[in-house]
Amino acid sequence: MKQFLLIDSHALIHRFFHALPPLTTPTGDPVGVVYGMANIMLKLHRESKPDYIAAVFDRPEKTFREEIFTDYKANRPPAPDDLISQFKRVRELFDRFSVKTVEFPGYEADDLIGSLVERFKDESDITLTILTGDLDLLQLVDGDRVVVKFLQKGMSDTKMYNEAAVLERYGVAPKVLPDLKGLLGDQSDNIPGVAGVGPKTATPLIQKYGTLENLIDHLWEVPDKVGMKIDAARETALFSKKLAMIARNAPLAVEGIDDFILKPLDSAHVRPYFESLGFKSLAERLP
Repeated sequence: MKQFLLIDSHALIHRFFHALPPLTTPTGDPVGVVYGMANIMLKLHRESKPDYIAAVFDRPEKTFREEIFTDYKANRPPAPDDLISQFKRVRELFDRFSVKTVEFPGYEADDLIGSLVERFKDESDITLTILTGDLDLLQLVDGDRVVVKFLQKGMSDTKMYNEAAVLERYGVAPKVLPDLKGLLGDQSDNIPGVAGVGPKTATPLIQKYGTLENLIDHLWEVPDKVGMKIDAARETALFSKKLAMIARNAPLAVEGIDDFILKPLDSAHVRPYFESLGFKSLAERLP
């Protein structure tokens, strides 16, 4: 089977910014994030060597979620300048490695990854691996054909999630994780959920009823106190599920899988870039 690696660039950039020590170029520009991503790229070419690869980015414009819910992620502080300045350099890094980047106004990287998965998951000879530091993407896991490689901390501590691993962690299948969030909400994204309903209550309900909609249709079977909470917040719960669901129909300027072929590493193209950033040790690792 051929492997298609989807890099959740936005999540990894934030992970590296907080996990790695500060690093600057000879002229004083911050490049710690770029260094982390460069390490990932070198490791990919030396070890896993996927057949296809895409680096997916958020855009600065409002997303469709913010259009329908102005408080979406409104609890997050603005990104610091020394983080923002590195996004352009990371894009340039991918260009040096001849990696196709994917982004589209109005959609988060998660949605574009979901849409790429939807586009290529039924290819008979391809498995898709999502490299991310964001557990939200676990809802895309499908058997062993679509898996998530989750970066837990640093750059080397990873955990692989197939469908069985997601079920073991959450007690429900990947596809109904948005239903679970409809009840629980998501504090990091400012998704409300149902007040007073926690995992010990929500998980057995989704296990029993399968979807949030089916649960709401059978609230008369749910013990009074819990049922009343969900009934009073049913619209909020359904809206929270909608916010948590990754889109799979984002516009993609993609002709076919060959758009994402991993090209051989061109050291003559990468080395000057590494040297300009002060990455001498990485330049020495190039073939």
